[in-house]
Amino acid sequence: MNTEQVTRQKGLIKWFDPAKGFGFVVSDDGGPDILLHANVLRNFGQGSIADGSGVTVDVQSTDRGLQAIEILAIVPPDDDGTPVLGDMEHVSAEEIAEMELHPARVKWFDKAKGFGFANAFGDSRDVFLHVEVLRRSGLADLATGEAVGLRWMEGERGLMAVEISAWETATK
Repeated sequence: MNTEQVTRQKGLIKWFDPAKGFGFVVSDDGGPDILLHANVLRNFGQGSIADGSGVTVDVQSTDRGLQAIEILAIVPPDDDGTPVLGDMEHVSAEEIAEMELHPARVKWFDKAKGFGFANAFGDSRDVFLHVEVLRRSGLADLATGEAVGLRWMEGERGLMAVEISAWETATK
């Protein structure tokens, strides 16, 4: 890698498809789209990223165009303040940030259905995962067995995640 050609840029995820293994970033400074390969995202500790998420990336110019070579930060997409689920309507972002972060594994998640479940380490109870909570946490999908960090609350029908993060980034 030629470090003279590396620039740091901020932008938004235009789209990212984990099945295809890539997506694109639109730079805040304009210019051509920046290729984001799944390996670069995995090196940051995530397997997916929500469209509209803010990113700070190191970018290198190649014969095939601009490519992200490292992700330095991810900011979830803008939140309009509307509660994801009725159970969450009285919980503020500050209250969520103060909740304990629990290490967990994804039991299963079906993006098409819009939900799934996880189990916290040392706790046999299921934690409900909603696709909108996932999106607002800056993620687009979860894989069975994936390690995640969860902040949760007791909802009308049991435990429900109010924030989900890739475990590697949750422990930084």
